[in-house]
Amino acid sequence: MPDSIRIVPSLGVDIRSLRKSRKMTLVQLAGALGRSVGWLSQVERNKSQPSINDLGRIATVLDVSLTSFLRPIAQDGEEGTVVRAGKRRPIGSRTDGMFEELLSPDLTDDFEVLISTFAPHSRLTEPLTRPTQEVCYLTKGRFHISVDGDKFVLAAGDSFRLRGQQFQWANPYDEPCEIIWVISPPVY
Repeated sequence: MPDSIRIVPSLGVDIRSLRKSRKMTLVQLAGALGRSVGWLSQVERNKSQPSINDLGRIATVLDVSLTSFLRPIAQDGEEGTVVRAGKRRPIGSRTDGMFEELLSPDLTDDFEVLISTFAPHSRLTEPLTRPTQEVCYLTKGRFHISVDGDKFVLAAGDSFRLRGQQFQWANPYDEPCEIIWVISPPVY
């Protein structure tokens, strides 16, 4: 791992938050990882740090990018408080044409804030439902979203809310779209 990148200090809390958002117990996640409940409990309490291989398996089981557990080293005194534009935690992408970064310092709050960039002509091909409440604000571009079958065309400056509803999105335009998401509870 490069010297400028390290495992996030909130790793244990982040893993616990992600596990709970997926409605998994310690026993279920430990079983999926082939590890003991005691080991996983120590990782979640930041008493033990997993190897990079274990971290990769955790990321796979929780359906997040390994990079979501890594971050560039912050300047003195900024850790957990300030997130510099060039030092955001990349979340990766679950969908082609979408790239996400964490704007929140970590996943230790009751919510997370992300910024998503949607490439031109990208789309979510299968509808998605998450057990969350989300408020989203378009900072750039135009965007189509279908919420429980209702279709909306949005532009920069518009916002929308999701409350556990089924949604599907598309950026059918020639320019990228950028959206800031506030999501509770954290799911990335």
